Amino acid sequence: MDIQNKRISDDEFYKIREEILTQWPTGKDVNLQDGIDYQKSIPEHKLFAKKLVNAKKAGATLIQPRAGVALLREHIELLTYLQDKGEADLLPTTIDSYTRQNRYEEAENGIRESEKAGRSLLNGFPAVNHGVASCRKLVESLNIPVQVRHGTPDARLLTEITYAGGFTSYEGGGISYNLPYAKNVPMERTIRDWQYVDRLTGIYEEAGVSINREPYGPLTGTLVPPCVSHSVAIIEALLAAEQGVRNITVGYGQCGNLVQDVAAIRTLEELTDEYLIKNGYTNVDVTTVFHQWMGGFPADEAKAFGVISWGSATAALSKATKVIVKTPHEAAGEDATYISRIREDNTVENGLAFWCVSDNLRKGAALNAVQIAEVLVNRKLISPKAEKAA
Repeated sequence: MDIQNKRISDDEFYKIREEILTQWPTGKDVNLQDGIDYQKSIPEHKLFAKKLVNAKKAGATLIQPRAGVALLREHIELLTYLQDKGEADLLPTTIDSYTRQNRYEEAENGIRESEKAGRSLLNGFPAVNHGVASCRKLVESLNIPVQVRHGTPDARLLTEITYAGGFTSYEGGGISYNLPYAKNVPMERTIRDWQYVDRLTGIYEEAGVSINREPYGPLTGTLVPPCVSHSVAIIEALLAAEQGVRNITVGYGQCGNLVQDVAAIRTLEELTDEYLIKNGYTNVDVTTVFHQWMGGFPADEAKAFGVISWGSATAALSKATKVIVKTPHEAAGEDATYISRIREDNTVENGLAFWCVSDNLRKGAALNAVQIAEVLVNRKLISPKAEKAA
């Protein structure tokens, strides 16, 4: 496959689009002009791109968490809490792992099982399955901008539905959503699929709707040298700008050295501007995002807050436009263990890497052993020992 940084022609784009919108039944509800009109109706204070530009001018650093659950009502409740009680400046909608792999049938089953269980059994919000109308209900229920965050190598249908659904920012890129998530998908394919995403963003831009695009800065998560993550961010910014994107946020994941991390954010914005202008893209608004430490956290709460505070101080000193924040309380007071960011681990054969958090005081070894035994019995893998007759 020959990949070039060249704008997709209208004929090619709309030919591909016809096939994309048939991948799941909710695609039939996507109408480009209706989506543009809906985006234009969104109040200015709920526009992600506008809020980022204003924050950059003011020298402010905005706060954004990560969050996503399976069911619409619960997702609205979660984001409303983060908006009202958490005082977030920007909101996320993290997409579930099935949707990230275009496994919409399994995502649909996850929605049904979540409804039965009364809690989310997916590690994010399956926006494709919920469709345009539900996405609009979500956006309309909130009072600050909302972004789509995921990890999808082929995000074309997800983009169509969420743009028409009113989301005003979109994370990802053809390189940054390949390296950490999809070792068996050729890089050429993901770049090509993400050129479609950026061209769709460009079409909205040309119609007067500026949607923020954010390459995923941390890549594999921790201790990525700035020269590597900067290179990927700049390349993805150039790819996006060629397709007509005019509002781009480039990011970097905290490594831990205060001086290096501050310098990394400041040079990232400077270099991105430099390369965009050098290549003829002179009308792009560039902002930055700093991702707080994405590795393991100390079990001790005070130490965990120390890690979070260090990241917050770094974000402020670097003058990042926004910071993706963490909390040690995501599983406090619950028996459940929460798993997310499941992906292949390239370092070992048949390996998986994932994020895991639990309340150690509730989910101790004894409870864990009992729950494992119950699962084994229910699946008839072991038999409970019969009681002796009296």
